[in-house]
Amino acid sequence: MRIRLVVAACIVVSGCDLAPGYQVPKTEQPAAFKETGYWIQTTPQNALPRQLWWTLYGDSVLNGLEDQIQVANPTLAQAMARYDAARGYLERAQSSTLPTLAIGGHTDADKQSANRPLRSANQPTYYGDNAVAAGLSWDLDLWGRIRNQVAAGQAEAQASFADLEGVRLSLQAQLADDYLQLRGWDAQARLLENAVGIYRKALDLTNARHDKGIASGLDVGRAQAQYADAQAQLADVKARRALLEHALASLAGRSASEFAIAVHVTDFTIPNIPAGVPSTLLQRRPDIAAAERLVAATNAGIGVARAAFYPDISLSALGGFQNTGNDSLFAAPNAFWALGPSVALTLFDNGQHEGQLAVAKAVNANAIAAYRGTVLKAFQDVEDNLALLNRLAEAADARNASVVAATRSQDLALALYRNGALGFLDVVVAQTTALQAQQAALSIQTRRLQASVGLMHALGGGWTSKQMPDFAQISPPSSDVTDRRL
Repeated sequence: MRIRLVVAACIVVSGCDLAPGYQVPKTEQPAAFKETGYWIQTTPQNALPRQLWWTLYGDSVLNGLEDQIQVANPTLAQAMARYDAARGYLERAQSSTLPTLAIGGHTDADKQSANRPLRSANQPTYYGDNAVAAGLSWDLDLWGRIRNQVAAGQAEAQASFADLEGVRLSLQAQLADDYLQLRGWDAQARLLENAVGIYRKALDLTNARHDKGIASGLDVGRAQAQYADAQAQLADVKARRALLEHALASLAGRSASEFAIAVHVTDFTIPNIPAGVPSTLLQRRPDIAAAERLVAATNAGIGVARAAFYPDISLSALGGFQNTGNDSLFAAPNAFWALGPSVALTLFDNGQHEGQLAVAKAVNANAIAAYRGTVLKAFQDVEDNLALLNRLAEAADARNASVVAATRSQDLALALYRNGALGFLDVVVAQTTALQAQQAALSIQTRRLQASVGLMHALGGGWTSKQMPDFAQISPPSSDVTDRRL
């Protein structure tokens, strides 16, 4: 009867939870993004392609490389392993919410010392000891220690999942950024190859004029210097491209020694990315989701620390059979059992529990600050890339006009030089100006593409917090007072 009363009392108070009531930390959210421009969709949307945002660039090579990240990237494999470990820790914590059953036994042949202290004369020197028993134990978790450990484990596993998705998104964005930059170097290489051809012809023309006594040796020297400089720039561009190709190999999980991307000049179109409204950013960034889940985990950790101040009460049962080997082990006289609750309470620990609680509160405060910092950084990332996209779009328009004018001047200067109306210095200046304008235009185009990738990354790449796993595999005991706070 006493055991029944103890169990009933435990069930009544099993809904107590010493963790603070959890709320997502409040953060300031702007009504709209500041750095908007004419190319951004003005209607608020949240419609990036789910997990396949890079397909907006319409490049099959890029698509194939992104697929390789999923199966071969070692950094992503590490993140997956950390996520699996977090799920394992959660399963371990959940196991404590239900009773533990164990079974064991032994069979021994024993000999007592003839000089054993206090040995009576009728005790045998040789005897057997055979036993088999099963034990059941259950921590009643009156103060929510285990339930808060499970809640913390669930939140930490969710944070690990969000971290995994954040790593995946970062790798995807890094690969896309490197690939677009590599294609930018391909365009720069073609431009320089054309320039080398033009400068070779200009050098041949200058040499011919010099042989006829029309041009000076100074003109020949200038033509040679210009030709050699273009060759040096071309070699530098090829070196930069090679480094990006090696980086792409590592991202795709391939050896750089056995990896190659064919040179190709692609005319990419900058996608029109729906930035949406700022408030949705909190649900679209995996790093924000991870930071928020860590706040929830540390909040539950406070409940675990508070529960240490209260008695730990558990129920245990033990039953089995034991004999000395002279008769059947499973005979009724050989049975034994024990059943009852146990209580443990620390009366004095010299401030250990107070210190643990202080640590738990400080860890929670740190997680809250980290969450707010992550949110602020997210808004900054979006605004940064919006600003780049809009300002670079304006710069591209101006630079394209500069390319047209510089190319016209280059053609005119070379024609006048052939006719003897200009010195070669004017040709060099016109050609150098045209090349620099074209290089700058290509550089701006590549930077715009990289900024679009940055914006994709900043907006979460189509990920939403709805993809977060629930992990509610084992529910805590139900009670009418589950939500009660002590």
